[in-house]
Amino acid sequence: MADPSAADASAADAFMADARALKERIRAAARAAGFDQVGFAPAAPPTHADVYEAWLANGYHGEMAYMAREDAVRRRLDPREALPGCRTLVVVSLLYGPTPAGATALDRRSVDGGDSAPHRRLPVVARYALGRDYHDVFEERLDALSAAIENLAPGARTKRYVDYGPVLERDHAQRAGLGWIGRNTMLLHPDLGSYFMLGELLTDLEIEPDPPFVHDRCGTCRRCIDACPTDAILDGRVLDARLCISYLTIELRGSIPEALRPAIGNRVFGCDICQEVCPWNSDAPVPAEAPFAPRSGQPVPPENMVAWAEELAPLDADEFRARYRGTAFSRPGRDGLLRNLAIGLGNAGGAGARPILERLRADPSPLVREHARWALGVLQGYVGPSEQNAES
Repeated sequence: MADPSAADASAADAFMADARALKERIRAAARAAGFDQVGFAPAAPPTHADVYEAWLANGYHGEMAYMAREDAVRRRLDPREALPGCRTLVVVSLLYGPTPAGATALDRRSVDGGDSAPHRRLPVVARYALGRDYHDVFEERLDALSAAIENLAPGARTKRYVDYGPVLERDHAQRAGLGWIGRNTMLLHPDLGSYFMLGELLTDLEIEPDPPFVHDRCGTCRRCIDACPTDAILDGRVLDARLCISYLTIELRGSIPEALRPAIGNRVFGCDICQEVCPWNSDAPVPAEAPFAPRSGQPVPPENMVAWAEELAPLDADEFRARYRGTAFSRPGRDGLLRNLAIGLGNAGGAGARPILERLRADPSPLVREHARWALGVLQGYVGPSEQNAES
């Protein structure tokens, strides 16, 4: 008579072998979809949930009220709220590199410190933003991965997220073995640095997690903290978004605080400073494929801030959206981008800035007018807030 326990053990072994095979097939499918890193994390509350709650309580999220909504917080603290029955997060990354293939001269010059002559009148743009909107690229590839999982495990449910969704992606990425959270709050990998974006696919499949990345490789280094011109990076791996140049130039909808404007320099969209100074990015790889490369016909920002402002000034909101659809520049909108350019022109100086700033001082947008007046005041000697407000 057959031993039931032996039969059970054999069935369990076969089940585990099948589960491991499925995991590796999903990993291969993620690679085939074009992702550079693939890791698996359990659908459990994030390790640093208390840090996130304290971050919100301190108001460090600024005007990003969607991050503090009760339903969004609940989903960030438990992936099963985002996908009922979720058991696993498939965490993936896409490299864009320190100088991606096809990078424009505008991007390459920003690597050398855009605020110093002779480049100070060039707009500095975060590297990821010079091509297609990374959200669109991730969605396409995550959809391909989702379809592959459905073929491998019919009936499996999935839900994709990029950074617009309620997922604490860096926390889950660390648990999936993709790197550690550095002092600048970016996810860092010892071989890849930090020039990559993250995405997630939530699934109800039970997949064995990968080993978490447990080593902190920052050591005593504080270069990112010391280099941040607005002191946005706090001790304890905390970022005060209200001071961050990326937040100020992209997420903030209103007026940029006057005290922070000089520190922004000529960074008109985002900021890479804390990544540029990071030793782990000194040998960051340049990806063979440029995943966010511009599509044919997609606008590339002019290399000169004056030319860019002159291009944007005659556009209304609809014309701006049509021109920059499918790019990250659509995020701040026409008025936000002109606001940033006005600050950059004021900080950069030069006689060529004055005519376009005079034009922007009469712009239909009060936001643009205010920042143009500030920039003109910088060029001719400071104009105080009372005088600016009187002209609003």
